[in-house]
Amino acid sequence: MLAEPMRGVYPILVTPFDEDGALDEESLRRLIDFNLDAGVHGVGVALGSEIFKLTEAERDYVTRVVVEQVRGRVPVVINSGAAGTDLAVHYSRSAQENGADALMIMPPAFMPASADEVRDYFAAIARAVSIPIFLQDTPSAVIGPGLARQLAEECAWVRYIKVESQPITTRVADMVAAAGDLLTVFGGAGGGYFIEEMRRGSVGTMPFCSQPEAFVGVWNAFQAGDEAAARTLFDRTIMPINRVAAQGAAIFYTVHKELLRRRGILRTNKVRSPAPAVEAQTMRELDELIAQIYG
Repeated sequence: MLAEPMRGVYPILVTPFDEDGALDEESLRRLIDFNLDAGVHGVGVALGSEIFKLTEAERDYVTRVVVEQVRGRVPVVINSGAAGTDLAVHYSRSAQENGADALMIMPPAFMPASADEVRDYFAAIARAVSIPIFLQDTPSAVIGPGLARQLAEECAWVRYIKVESQPITTRVADMVAAAGDLLTVFGGAGGGYFIEEMRRGSVGTMPFCSQPEAFVGVWNAFQAGDEAAARTLFDRTIMPINRVAAQGAAIFYTVHKELLRRRGILRTNKVRSPAPAVEAQTMRELDELIAQIYG
């Protein structure tokens, strides 16, 4: 059981692959230490980890490697949502058995579910585990503030929510107002609205893992009351990379993996198929930004 409520910077780890698309454990362990050395407050394995492209054996393997490498230094959050309730229960139990400290779960999205079906889905998962659950509110699986509060009231382990549906800043403010003391609100969506979210009551973010020291720096400055320093650091380091990564068609996987490769953390920028190609001009623009930010 976690001794303290979760808050702060919880990067979502990418899953490193070798040139043939196999899991690269050495790079994964190096990535974890890179983030922990930057002072992050937790780490996660989720959609940004291409978890939906992993076999069940690989999901378990990645969770075990992350838990082993973290060694209890920070909480580990594992995404365990699925299109079906029984499968989500299975993933959730497996994540807990493999050492996860918390789960992150979005409602079924392939076949949209009614509010009652979503309540049944989370109730079944909450009965099957004994660790905290993050609700994940996304554009494809929206959890409104009223439903989020109801889920927290009905499900003992539902204690957090990661807000990513649009408009993000308004959604965060509405969620904080509705949640009261039942839910702790985190932001997501690559951390692009990190400062605005904190101004509206969010107590953490789950960004990509390629710039952990920048996100921790923004967090520290904001918590110290120096919003000007937080904004300067964010605009100089995080925003330029996010702009390149957010151009569409899921190129963000390649952009962040390439940045990590350039920083000596990953061996390759391999993204499992299907994966969109990144045009040469975009890669040249990324080159320019990396030179500007990291020298």
